[in-house]
Amino acid sequence: MRLLPAFLLCGVLASQAQAQALRLIRAGRLVDVHFNRVLEDQGILIKGDRVEAVGSWAWAQQQAPKDTPAIDLSGMTVLPGLIDAHTHVLLQGDITSAEYDEQLLKESIPYRTLRASVAARNALWWGFTAIRDLETEGAMYADVDLKRAIQNGIVAGPRMFVATRAFSATGMYPLTGYSWELKVPEGVQIVDGVAEIRKGVREQVKFGADWIKVYVDRRYWIADDGRLRSMVNFSPEELRAFVDEAHRLGKTAAAHAMGFDGIDAALSAGFDTIEHGSGFTEPLMDRAIAQGVWWCPTLYVGEWVANGRGGVWLRLPELTGKAVRRAVQKGVKIANGSDAGGYAWTENPAKELALLVKHGMTPMQAIQAATTVAADLLRETKNLGSIEAGRYADIVAVKEDPLQDITALQRITFVMKGGQVVREK
Repeated sequence: MRLLPAFLLCGVLASQAQAQALRLIRAGRLVDVHFNRVLEDQGILIKGDRVEAVGSWAWAQQQAPKDTPAIDLSGMTVLPGLIDAHTHVLLQGDITSAEYDEQLLKESIPYRTLRASVAARNALWWGFTAIRDLETEGAMYADVDLKRAIQNGIVAGPRMFVATRAFSATGMYPLTGYSWELKVPEGVQIVDGVAEIRKGVREQVKFGADWIKVYVDRRYWIADDGRLRSMVNFSPEELRAFVDEAHRLGKTAAAHAMGFDGIDAALSAGFDTIEHGSGFTEPLMDRAIAQGVWWCPTLYVGEWVANGRGGVWLRLPELTGKAVRRAVQKGVKIANGSDAGGYAWTENPAKELALLVKHGMTPMQAIQAATTVAADLLRETKNLGSIEAGRYADIVAVKEDPLQDITALQRITFVMKGGQVVREK
């Protein structure tokens, strides 16, 4: 038998010990997102990176050895780690096209990746233990590298589900407007025709895409009937090719679809999620419900960019909010997605939750949008979204009661990811 060197053996033993380590958390108030209730004086037994059991504090103490270390959160409200289902860690805000262009033209991909690592750390610090990052905006596959660095413990950040480069068609995504004599960077991967689309999807999956992101529409205007309309970037056959190839490879497909026309085209093609969706109408909502499609309204970014962009953008917060209110009433699956990166990463993405409440959700529904619903969107309900036996020990706590004031989630002071405390103050 080959013996390991002493320093390697010590590392292996330490890893094994960490994997088996037991810890207890005493939760003064535990938000049970599955059963819409709050449980008092609960104990959470953690083994390694997973929750082992949950029950009353007295019961939990009996399940653990006497010397099991305990974390006292008895004066706090404890919740599952939050999930933001629409972010861009490689982007640092782009109210104007000039701000977007400057990042792609003046910042190298390594520099942008370093900035992205800070964005990821901020997200985790704020209590977001998982994010779905919906494209790198011209930074190629840097999101895959960042995801791997986080997984390997090189940098701090949430669990990442990434879409890599995203797709659009020729002439339909920035950078645009430059001299035809210049070859400027593309903010996305450009594909035209079914054959290119299928090859492009395969390429992105090859390099690590968890999701396939497609810019379905652009150029928005409000029609005489009050609907937000848009121009669709691809033919029906092309859009179906994205979805078909993604699903064939075991991946899911997200559609940037803001206007009525884009949402209609995305639903017809079978996309799994609608991003932004300001032009949702009741008939489109009914189709989304029937198809089991999730919607990320990205309310906060709409308010962030409106004044700077002007024009139709000034009307979008109102239109999106009105659509969200009706969708909540009808039962559309709304997941929390803030579009962080579309606004600066100095802003706490939990501000999205306050807007969901403003536009019709109860605080519990908003919390569920950032936990159980978002975990379902990610196909990760066995791992994420709740504090239950078998799930990752991704746990946050706040001194206030977010069920009375949802903005309390902008003031999280305790964060645990995978059984490891990453913030405690």
